[in-house]
Amino acid sequence: MAQWSHMTQILQDLPSETVSSLYPSDTFPIEVRYYIADWIESRGWEDFSIEKVEQNNQALGLLEETVSMLQMVTQQGINVVDRMKLLQTSKNMVMFRPQPLQFAIMVRDILRKERVLINSRKPSQYPSPSVQVPQQPNMNMNMQDVDHLVLKALDVQEIRKKMHHLQEELNWERQNSESLQGTPDFKKCLNKIQQLEHNLKTMASKRIKLLQECVDCLECCQARFISRLNEWRWQQHKAAIGHPFDDNLYPLQTWCEQMLGINGNLRQELILIGEPITDLQERLRKLLKVLIESSLVVDKQPPQVIKTQSKFSTTVRFLIGDKIAPGKPVLLKAQIINELQARNLGSVPSENVGELINNSAVLEHNPSSKNTCATFRNMSIKKIKRADRKGSESVTEEKFALLFCTEIAITGCDTPYRVQMISHPVVVIVHGSQDNNALATIIWDAAFSEPDRMPFVVPDCVPWRLMYSTLNSKFTSEVQTNHNLDQFNQHFLAQKIFGRSDFTEDFSNMMVSWSQFNKEVLPGRTFTFWQWFEGVMELTKKHLKTYWSDGLIFGFIGKQHIHLILKDRPDGTFLLRFSDSEIGGITIAYVSNTGGGQMIQNIQPFTKRDLEIRSLGDRIRDIHEIKVLYPDFAKNEVFKKFYSGPQQPPATGYIPVTLQTRVGTDSTPRADNIDADDGGFSLGAPSPAGSSNSLADKSFQIPNDNGMVGTQFSQQLNPLDDQKDMEGDDGSNVYNPLDNGVVRPQFQQQLNPLDDQKDMESDDGSTIYNAIDNGMVVQPFLQQLNSFGVPEESNDATNVFNAIDNGMGRHQFPQQLNSFSVPEQVENDNSITMDFGLFDDPTCGLQSTKHSSNQSYS
Repeated sequence: MAQWSHMTQILQDLPSETVSSLYPSDTFPIEVRYYIADWIESRGWEDFSIEKVEQNNQALGLLEETVSMLQMVTQQGINVVDRMKLLQTSKNMVMFRPQPLQFAIMVRDILRKERVLINSRKPSQYPSPSVQVPQQPNMNMNMQDVDHLVLKALDVQEIRKKMHHLQEELNWERQNSESLQGTPDFKKCLNKIQQLEHNLKTMASKRIKLLQECVDCLECCQARFISRLNEWRWQQHKAAIGHPFDDNLYPLQTWCEQMLGINGNLRQELILIGEPITDLQERLRKLLKVLIESSLVVDKQPPQVIKTQSKFSTTVRFLIGDKIAPGKPVLLKAQIINELQARNLGSVPSENVGELINNSAVLEHNPSSKNTCATFRNMSIKKIKRADRKGSESVTEEKFALLFCTEIAITGCDTPYRVQMISHPVVVIVHGSQDNNALATIIWDAAFSEPDRMPFVVPDCVPWRLMYSTLNSKFTSEVQTNHNLDQFNQHFLAQKIFGRSDFTEDFSNMMVSWSQFNKEVLPGRTFTFWQWFEGVMELTKKHLKTYWSDGLIFGFIGKQHIHLILKDRPDGTFLLRFSDSEIGGITIAYVSNTGGGQMIQNIQPFTKRDLEIRSLGDRIRDIHEIKVLYPDFAKNEVFKKFYSGPQQPPATGYIPVTLQTRVGTDSTPRADNIDADDGGFSLGAPSPAGSSNSLADKSFQIPNDNGMVGTQFSQQLNPLDDQKDMEGDDGSNVYNPLDNGVVRPQFQQQLNPLDDQKDMESDDGSTIYNAIDNGMVVQPFLQQLNSFGVPEESNDATNVFNAIDNGMGRHQFPQQLNSFSVPEQVENDNSITMDFGLFDDPTCGLQSTKHSSNQSYS
C-alpha cells in the first residue's frame, strides 16, 4: 500500500494518456489497483519472468485469487459504477487462464512503471490528487470486512444446525416408513423422505460452498492484515527521520485475534462435516501458521546506535498473547546478527557475531492492558565481531540487527510454532566519537531503503529532492517545530553538498551519493556535510528552537547570497544565519556603512558554549551595530521577549556583574554601553573610588574576588616548594591563590591538564601546560620570561614549572604574560586582547574574550 499511497499523490500531474496506458481499462483498470492495493503489493510479482514456464501454476493461482478478491469487493457496498466495472473486469481476466504467466507479468510491469513514476517526481509536486480515485480503505473498512467474515462463519454454523435437524427428521421418517408399509400413508412417507434427502443434500452443498467463500475471504482479510502490519513496521522505521508514526497496536491486535478465532471456527466446521476436505483444511493450516508467525512485533525498538558496554532496553509484543496455551512460560531470547545472517533467517544463525548480556525475557500477559510483552531491560552488547570491510567502508557503516525468537504453543493447536522477528538495523560503536557517523548510516537507511528490500540494502545515490525532504523532516522533528526549511535553505544546502555556487541551477534531479553525504569532507573544511548539518540541528534544538519557530532565523544561506539580499539595505540591517565554516554555530550578518562605503560584516559564530553563557537574545541586545532584522523588523520589537530582566543584587552584599557582547577587536566599550543599573564596571571605564584600572600598575581590581590585584598574580603562580613537595604532584595542591589557603579548582584545571597531546576545552589560555611530566626545569622558564621583558620583581614566579609545551611558545601564553605588562606585540599577534582566563569563575561572572567578538566585564 505504501507504493499506491505515493501513486495517488502524483496521479493529478500525469497526462490522461499515461494513466490509460498504465492501467488497461479492460484487464486491469485503475479501480482494480485501488480496491485491492494492499493485496497486490503483498504478492511477489517481481519474481515472474516470461522464460520461466514452470511458474505457470503459481501465476494461475494468483490470477484466481485476484478474481476472487474482486468478486468479494463487489459484495462490500461499493458504489454501483465501481461494482459493475469490477464485475466486468473479473470476467475479462478469465481470458488469461490459458496463459496465466502473461497476467502476472502484466501486473509486474504495472508496479515497475509506478515505481519509475514515483522516483521521477518532486516531493513538492505531491498535493492531493485531482484524478477521481476513491479514498484508500482505512482500518474501519478492514474491520468491517472482518465483521462480514464473522457473519459468514455464523451462517456456516446455522446451516450445520439446520442440517442436524433435517438429519434427525429424516432418520425419524425412515424409521416410521417401516411401520407404514402396505398402508395408504406409505407413499406419502416416501415422498417426504425423498424431499428431506434433497433438502439435506442441497444444504450440504451450500455449506461446502459457504465454507469455501469463508476461507477465500479469510485469505483476503489476512493478506490485508499482514500488509497493514508491514506498513506499521515501515512507518516505525521511517520515524527515525521524523515521519509521523502512530504506535498504537491495539487495532491490529484486535484484528489479529478475530482472524485467529475465525480460523479456529472454520477448522472446527470442517471437522464436523465428517469427511475430509483436504484442500480447505490445508489452506486453513497455512493461514494459521502465517498468522501466528507474523504476530511477533518489536513494539519498542532498541536504539539504532548502540555503544558496547552500554545499557539499553527493547520491548517485543505478541499480538495473540491471550491464546497462548497455559503451562510453561514462554521465554523469548535475543541475539545479534549481521547483514548476511539477516538475509538467511530460515534457520537459527549458527555463528554468534556478538555477545549480548541480559538477552532473555518472559512473555507476560497483562490482563488490564490486554497485551502480552517481553521487556528486555538492561541489555548490553559486551563484544562484537565485525565482518571484513570492503574498500573504504568504516565500522560505522556496518549494520546489525537483534533477532528475537521463541517457540509458542497456541490453544487448540497440536504442535508449537517457532516465531521470530528482527529489529530495525542498528550500528554498533565502541566510542562516543563514532555516534555522529553511525547516526548518518541510520538516517540514510531509514530514508532511502525500499519496503521489501533484502536486508539491509540501500541505494548508493538518491535524487537531491529526496535528500532535501529527508533533511527537512529530520530537522523539524528533531527541533520539534512546524517551521520548515524554505527554498533558500534548500538551495544553499544543495550548493553545500554539491560544492556549487550557481544561484540559478536546479539541483532537484542531481544525484547525491552516500560519500557526499557523510564520507567526503566538504571543500576547505575538516568535516562532512552530515556532521555540519547535525551540529546545526543540535544547536537549534537546545538553544534556538523558539527563534527558529518564530521565523527570526534565516538559517542556511551562504555569504554570497547574503550580499545579494542585503545589498542597498539601511545601515544596521541584519539577519541570523547558521555558520558555514563551524560546526554548530550561528552568526549575525549585518550592513555596516563606513567611510569606505557599504560593507556586509559577519560576526564570529556563537556556539553552544557561548549561548550557555549568554543567550542569543541578550547578545543581540548588546550589539548596538545591529538595528533592523531583515527585511524591516525593529530589533527590539521582535527580540524583546528574549531579553533577560534586570539582575537582582545578590544577598551576599557583593557588587553584581554583567557580561556583555562587543563587536570588534577593541575591548574598551563605548561610554553609552555602560548600564549604571548593573552596579558594575567595565574594562577601560572609570573605576569605583579607591581602585585603579591601569594595567601597567598591575593593580586592576577584580570584582567579587576579595580584592585580589594584578601584582598578586605572580604569587598565585608561586608553588611554594619550600612547603609542598612538587614531585609527582597531581596539581591539586600546587598553586596558592592567596584565597585563605583554598585551592581554586578552575585554576588547577587550567594549569594542570597533565596531557601534552590534548588541549583543554577552552581557548582562553587554558592550553598552558604543566611540564611536570616533561621534566622541565626552572631555568628555561626564566629565559622565556626574560625574553618577554618580565620585570625583575616578578621573580617570585620563577619557581613555577615551565608552562610552555616542550619549550615552544603558544599563542595563548602571551595573553597570560599580559598580566605582567608584557607588550601586546608579543609573537606579532596584534589580535590578542586582555585575557583573564585564569580567573574564569562562574561565581564572579567573568569570562574571557574572543579575538573577533570581544566581551567586556561590567
